[in-house]
Amino acid sequence: MVFLLLGSTMFAQVGINDDNSEPDPAAGLDVKFTNKGFLPPRVTCIERNDIPGAPAGLMVWCTDCGTKGELQVFNGTNWTNMIGGAASAPFSIGMTYGGGVIFYVDITGVHGLISATTDQSAGVEWGCFLTSIPGTSAAIGAGQDNTLIIINGCSDAGIAARICDDLVLNEYSDWFLPSQDELNQMYLQRNVIGGFTNGSYWSSSEFSYVRAIAQNFVDGSQNTNQKTNTFNVRAIRAF
Repeated sequence: MVFLLLGSTMFAQVGINDDNSEPDPAAGLDVKFTNKGFLPPRVTCIERNDIPGAPAGLMVWCTDCGTKGELQVFNGTNWTNMIGGAASAPFSIGMTYGGGVIFYVDITGVHGLISATTDQSAGVEWGCFLTSIPGTSAAIGAGQDNTLIIINGCSDAGIAARICDDLVLNEYSDWFLPSQDELNQMYLQRNVIGGFTNGSYWSSSEFSYVRAIAQNFVDGSQNTNQKTNTFNVRAIRAF
């Protein structure tokens, strides 16, 4: 290893090699070997995301990204691969995982949503017609809370939310009825998930004391429908 300290303000060049050569004058760090490589820090995707104050240009090897790991760099806003494309993540849409098929992955790459691969019902009511169930949301990430709000506020048996909440499938028991936006993601990935019928599916998002949101899986339209209508149900779970 060679250190050169130059000038009155202390400028350092570092050369790491096995031939005792001086570093190239244009390089702050000059690594030269014929039988060794550069080994960056090896971290999981979660550990990478937890690096505090990551500066642009920070480089890591993500051990569980992609199929066999990936060299990644932080561009100041997001992690990318080495040519500036989207960084691979441990999970991807279409992957069989957690009792079903992944249809949504958030920006962290380590959290998302899984759909069951078959319908849980071919036609049931949303439930509690003429009863307001306040507090449900349309947002991605709201489906699980929506489902609990519905079953805690509605004693009707056999309704869409209760079917999902009672479901035990592929050893998992934390299934729920998707929110409006979660259901739309399912529609967008319907060919990846598979098994949908050409009909409407209930979401867990209420519109009023008589209506709730459903989505037509023929044309993708989302509509308010009377809670007594009987539509299909497909359960999801989060990871």
